[in-house]
Amino acid sequence: MTSEMPVRPRLGDVVVGVDGSPSGRTAALWAAAEADLRGRALRVVHAADTDRRAYWTDAETLQAVREAGRDLLIGTADAVRERHPDLSVTRELSRREAVAGLREAAGDRGTIVVGNRGLGGFSALLLGSVGLGVAARAEVPVIVVRGGDDRPETGSVTAAVHDAADLDWLLVAAAEADARKAALRIVSVWNVLAHIGTVATMLDDLDGIARRRVGEVKELADHVRLLYPRLIVGHHVETGTSTPGILIEASARTDLLVMGRSRSRGRLGVGPALGRVAHALIHHAQCPVEIVPAAAARDEGS
Repeated sequence: MTSEMPVRPRLGDVVVGVDGSPSGRTAALWAAAEADLRGRALRVVHAADTDRRAYWTDAETLQAVREAGRDLLIGTADAVRERHPDLSVTRELSRREAVAGLREAAGDRGTIVVGNRGLGGFSALLLGSVGLGVAARAEVPVIVVRGGDDRPETGSVTAAVHDAADLDWLLVAAAEADARKAALRIVSVWNVLAHIGTVATMLDDLDGIARRRVGEVKELADHVRLLYPRLIVGHHVETGTSTPGILIEASARTDLLVMGRSRSRGRLGVGPALGRVAHALIHHAQCPVEIVPAAAARDEGS
């Protein structure tokens, strides 16, 4: 846990990437509702990738790409304003590829929102890679919108924590719950198989580890309650052998599932990478998933 006194984070503007797919449109409407809840602006971004395309595409095609992108942005902004007439909405046609364009648009204060499917075929795979790429590389929170349009609200936000070091980003989850006037559920999965074969092989040792986990999660909940006295906060340690499976099941009973992202590296040691739990949730969760890098959580409150 950080040595500095934690503060309530300020949720920033919302940046949503659109690509013309139904999933992108759903993400835009979800992002608009999110911005409205926060009382912040929405920036709708289409990454046309024209800088890279210029190396192998003629000028006429590039102009057509730009015009299609502008039409998409106008149509999306109009759909957003129809539902949220008082929301501040801006449009941006980025010349960069999707991951770089969204990161640039968000700066160091925004929250990036993307859909979970592309235009179909190979594009669907590309959008999946965009969501993973942004979530792994962005220095700001990233939300991948999952779940159906008609999914009923549950009135809860779920935070998937590991230990006491998660307080920084957990407060972002608390801010999300507070903005929604929803309850915050703090869940930690204790996987006994993760300790088999380590120095903690005796049952008494495992029991002690479990008790420490329960104590750490309770301490996290107490810190949140101190900063958000009006927020309903519940905490629970779930025992199981599949952390992704338990969290995917939990995603069916919440409006937003939030988890932190450490500064891990890829298998080859080049570039950042998501852990297997975040990877599984982005692909299989039944609600929107927010990935919060620890640095972004600290910066939000500064």
